[in-house]
Amino acid sequence: MPLRGTTIKTTPLFSNLAVDQPLLISFGSGILMGLAPAPLNAWWLAWIALAPLWLLTQRSARSPWPVALCWSLGYHGLALSWIRDLHPLTWMGVPWLASLAVTGFCWAAITLWGSALVVIWARLMGWSQALPAGLRILLGASLWSGLEAIWNQSILDWTMLAYTQSPANLAILHLGQLSGPFPISAAIVACNGLLAEAWMARPQRRALRYLACAAGLLLLLHGIGFWLSSQPLRDLPAQALKIGLVQGNVPTRVKLFDQSLSSRSYLEGYRALVAEGAEAVLTPEGALPWLWINRPAQNPLYVAIQQQGTPAWLGTVGWQQGKTTQTLFSLDGQGEVVGQYDKVKLVPLGEYIPFEPLLGQLIGRLSPVGLSMRPGSFNQQLQTPFGLAIAGICYDSAFPELFRRQAATGGQFILTASNNDPYGRGLMAQHQAHDVMRAIETSRWAVRATNTGYSGVIDPHGRIQWRSGFRTAETHLHTIYQRSAQTLYLRWGNWLTLLLLGLSLLGLALLGWLRWRTSHSF
Repeated sequence: MPLRGTTIKTTPLFSNLAVDQPLLISFGSGILMGLAPAPLNAWWLAWIALAPLWLLTQRSARSPWPVALCWSLGYHGLALSWIRDLHPLTWMGVPWLASLAVTGFCWAAITLWGSALVVIWARLMGWSQALPAGLRILLGASLWSGLEAIWNQSILDWTMLAYTQSPANLAILHLGQLSGPFPISAAIVACNGLLAEAWMARPQRRALRYLACAAGLLLLLHGIGFWLSSQPLRDLPAQALKIGLVQGNVPTRVKLFDQSLSSRSYLEGYRALVAEGAEAVLTPEGALPWLWINRPAQNPLYVAIQQQGTPAWLGTVGWQQGKTTQTLFSLDGQGEVVGQYDKVKLVPLGEYIPFEPLLGQLIGRLSPVGLSMRPGSFNQQLQTPFGLAIAGICYDSAFPELFRRQAATGGQFILTASNNDPYGRGLMAQHQAHDVMRAIETSRWAVRATNTGYSGVIDPHGRIQWRSGFRTAETHLHTIYQRSAQTLYLRWGNWLTLLLLGLSLLGLALLGWLRWRTSHSF
């Protein structure tokens, strides 16, 4: 698939193999984009690593989907490489080779799902070669933002371009307060598009204009973000809450079969935090991974809550309409349930079986619970002894609309409970990056308790006030503040993407009218 004006090169040593330069360039630039997100945090690469793909969609002599696929395999494949930590699954009874195959399948499937977005975008952009550069840039940015918004409604999403900036580039992340993370992705695409247009326009003078526009847009957006990030929080002492969190560091392969170890870990953590002055204690997802709520009196943690009188948010298993749920129960000082949040975005294979009537018997044993769990309602609110909170359980963190709705309807602080076992530092850092974005977008304090790392506390400007170690058993007490601020994103949702799409359609309609008028003027 040569570029116009280029030839396919072959090496004498491998004379029968053609080296397709556009595919190699596209894959390499995708790899560069994959280096941008956590844990490497080379965020600046995101502002240049899409330019080669933009260039290739405009200069490719054939369909642009192969170069888009190569770029996606580089980006999504590298960014999601932490999935390999899933192997081995021998503790679940899965043979070693089958475990390797399952892990490879999950890696490939999620990578290809993300790649579908890029392929569709490239295909649409391949039809834009006849458009003026300015309209093409507007269209490319709005299409990417719109496609990400659609993908975020599906069961799988993680690698939106905006997350490449978290947590290292807090200034640009503050644009999320205006319209969520999707316009940040649009800004990244627009800057890359300007760089690509400058390359295509060289050596003409307008190439310098494109470069100047790219630099100006970059500075303007970061300037707005820096101004938003410099606004004082104005938290009041009356809004303070001392929240303790427990990171038990009990591996899933242990806690599923040894209830006493998990109970003891969280019981000791709860008591230690209460002794330090905690007003409430947060535990991770699945801290007690069995149907605790039906027999709480048999659990020493329940007895301790009644004796100490300190509320707790307990990650355990619930029960709704004949199926288990991944649940965060809100308990008051008497141990009574005053609220609960059921995980909305369940993990395929890990917590539910896709197409269960067809595949249930075939892959049912891959689920730790042995059957599909029931997802929670999208419009939940978590009631606590201190008022409404914004809740998320593990994978929910990648879906900003879940947090936006809870904050817009009265949630005053964020509680996320996660279990990142058996994954390593890569997944933990990226998961934290999503929670940083949610804290900024909602302008709320966030407390995150994980089983094996990184638990933490994040302020409304995305600054990590405390973070736990990797695979360590820890407790931490931190003062956060209840907040009720309403950002533009909370009020209006993803309005900026709709505006960009509307302007793109208006521009296309106006261009079509002008061309029609020109063709009929003689």
